[in-house]
Amino acid sequence: MSTLVIKDLHVAIDGKEILKGVNLTINTNEIHAIMGPNGTGKSTLASAIMGHPKYEVTSGSVELDGEDVLEMEVDERAQAGLFLAMQYPSEIAGVTNADFLRSAINSRREEGDEISLMKFIRELDKNMEFLEMDEDMAQRYLNEGFSGGEKKRNEILQLMMIKPTIAILDEIDSGLDIDALKVVSKGINKMRGEGFGCLMITHYQRLLNYITPDHVHVMMQGRVVKSGGPELAQRLEAEGYDWIKKELGIEDETEVQEA
Repeated sequence: MSTLVIKDLHVAIDGKEILKGVNLTINTNEIHAIMGPNGTGKSTLASAIMGHPKYEVTSGSVELDGEDVLEMEVDERAQAGLFLAMQYPSEIAGVTNADFLRSAINSRREEGDEISLMKFIRELDKNMEFLEMDEDMAQRYLNEGFSGGEKKRNEILQLMMIKPTIAILDEIDSGLDIDALKVVSKGINKMRGEGFGCLMITHYQRLLNYITPDHVHVMMQGRVVKSGGPELAQRLEAEGYDWIKKELGIEDETEVQEA
């Protein structure tokens, strides 16, 4: 079992504190969902864990199996088994989807143990068929000209090919129609198991209708203020966040600007 432990994490952007003491523990074989009003720090948490230079960790710690994640370079975090499916995936001209995936897989393998071309092609074809992706997407430049739904499916293709230990999915359901949402959810569910843990950031219960989380967390004012099981997300969908604010004595949810 692998474990990602986030302790009292404080993060600032341009000197303004966004995260104000986040505590989370994510084990493999667990699916966690984070929900919360806009601007409460959810995407900031994802970016800070993966080492985006704009996000300054002012205090606290992030450890993966006892190793200090914050001391790692971005590529080292990925090689250690962390993965981020971004809310707005970048387009990279001149690099095909297939070449990117094979390089990403080999970056996590020892020299001399690179994946063979035939094995890579077999796995790629199988996973693309599973995700109902057109074959020509393998040779298209990474995300260039992709629709929003194609980009999100491509993030899940990367997830299934790279097989990270802990994945962070930042609003993977954003902008998806119901058919695309079902396919993306199918891919995430296929990854569930002993060697995989996941943190999903979402605004909507609809994603959790297809991926039942083990734990649901609510973020407000830069910290996790409540945790529970799937029933917590269902109550949020039915009642909104006001009942949590009243329960915790939060008079006003001050929004912060996330990049």
